[in-house]
Amino acid sequence: MSQEKRFPDDFGRSVRASSDYIGLGLQVSGGFAFFVFIGYWADSKIGTSPLFLLLGVVAGMVGIALVLKKVLMEANKK
Repeated sequence: MSQEKRFPDDFGRSVRASSDYIGLGLQVSGGFAFFVFIGYWADSKIGTSPLFLLLGVVAGMVGIALVLKKVLMEANKK
């Protein structure tokens, strides 16, 4: 009986602990994909094939760097 009670507590704690990392991963990958797809879309509309795609990749990488910098600064405060 104690094993049945303990599992939900441990599971809930582990989900709460990993939620920050899951959110960070989604934010990084979603932001990067957004800029890359916008660049790809702009290239297809304007006809400037890899220019805006490459600008989207660079913008996505800058966004990733800014998000990671923010996370690291918050972690250093703790």
